[in-house]
Amino acid sequence: MTYSFSTPLVFAFSLILQSLMAQTKPCLYEEKMRSQGLVDVQMEIKQVLVQLKYATTDNFMHQNVYGCLTKAFLQKQTVAKLSLAQSLLEKEKPGYRLLIYDAARPLSKQWDLWNALPQYPPKIRKNYVASPQEHSIHNYGSAVDLTIADESGQAIDMGTSFDYFGKKAYPKAEKEMEEKGILSKEVIQNRLLLRKVMQKAGFLPIEYEWWHFNAFSRAEAKKRFQVVQ
Repeated sequence: MTYSFSTPLVFAFSLILQSLMAQTKPCLYEEKMRSQGLVDVQMEIKQVLVQLKYATTDNFMHQNVYGCLTKAFLQKQTVAKLSLAQSLLEKEKPGYRLLIYDAARPLSKQWDLWNALPQYPPKIRKNYVASPQEHSIHNYGSAVDLTIADESGQAIDMGTSFDYFGKKAYPKAEKEMEEKGILSKEVIQNRLLLRKVMQKAGFLPIEYEWWHFNAFSRAEAKKRFQVVQ
């Protein structure tokens, strides 16, 4: 008995095979981070959840920017602080977990994000994406974007989505937003809880993004670590 395969069937099989091979192939970005001493957060902190937004289409670019990079890597010192933050959160809200949206970011990807916002002049753009020429603290594995997940693993209400470009996302504008009824008391309390555990653990918040926290200042990160390429 002889079998014949149509060209479309062979092509489909080829695509499946390529996909399987891609899944088993080591990720160059992740290998580089490991070689620089960064660690996989979930290998160190089992309770923490990870959903890198730039490894999905659920981001302001509406495309997968990170490709094979799907794990959250950070410097060991940053992971130690994050572990403390998770412990503090569990004491405040048993069953709640930190949910990471972004961690160490290769400099090449920083350029992709920067170039995706041509509608903003550089001075305004810096409020949302650090200039690649100056480097983001993400590029040193010392910044993390995150939220809080409840007992079911669902992100609690923070009033805006991740990477929301506007005043509703500004921590410095929360009082005004609450007074105007734009943000609810529940949202404000949720944000305060996130900032409370992160700041107690040694992280620094910023004015324009409720989700972003730095383990070190930019100057300190540059002294301590190399840029993630």
